[in-house]
Amino acid sequence: SLPIIIYTDKTFLSGKIIGGQEAMPHSHPYIAYLWINTTEKTKKCGSFLVHEDFVLTAAHCWRRSITVILGAHNIDEQEMTQQVILIRKAIPHPYFKRKSLNYIMVLQLEKKAKLTAEVSLLKLPSGHSQVAPGMVCTLAGWGLIGQNISTTKLHEVQLEIQKDKECLSRFKRPYDSTTQICVGNPKEKKNVSGPWESGDSGSPLMSKNVAQGIVSYGKMEGTPPNIYTRISSFLCWIKTTMKLFKLQGQY
Repeated sequence: SLPIIIYTDKTFLSGKIIGGQEAMPHSHPYIAYLWINTTEKTKKCGSFLVHEDFVLTAAHCWRRSITVILGAHNIDEQEMTQQVILIRKAIPHPYFKRKSLNYIMVLQLEKKAKLTAEVSLLKLPSGHSQVAPGMVCTLAGWGLIGQNISTTKLHEVQLEIQKDKECLSRFKRPYDSTTQICVGNPKEKKNVSGPWESGDSGSPLMSKNVAQGIVSYGKMEGTPPNIYTRISSFLCWIKTTMKLFKLQGQY
């Protein structure tokens, strides 16, 4: 089982879109909604389809019972475009723990998703792909859109990549630029923040239809920047993991 993480510096797993807008329906066909059953209550996370039978998300979204909803815009409606698939296997990064904070997890689906206009794959970055300060990326998810204001429709927000020093000075916990990205202009009221169960943890940070980061954590008050997992640093692990479990679980 995964370790329990206790926070004492008012730093929280991210989960809320601030300053964004409703996305055009199915304009992000790779975004997947995670319905997570726990002993206390139902929680939610974001994720994204990278192979017909694998999605990526944040490791802290791990629970024993997870359902993936693909092809959705309004997750409260039974849209004809939706595909609802259970998880066969959850594989969090082996070094996921409080000190390293490698917030990445591969989820193997029970069956292959059917690729359609509303359900498609999101490209992973190449090994040399890097985002640089000043670049503007897109994030989409079903998280809270304000203080205790929930939404059932997919929202999106544009966020600016920051220099590493912005996160080094902001967070008490270690910030590692080789595996993490500092995201969100502190001068703009646009961000992702709040408790992880709010819904956007695990959602992808995208640039030109390539996944560059995964929503990880930030300050509870919602002021940017936040810290995202740098996907390019985990390409070898992602590809090896998908290959290993695909060989073990042919359909």
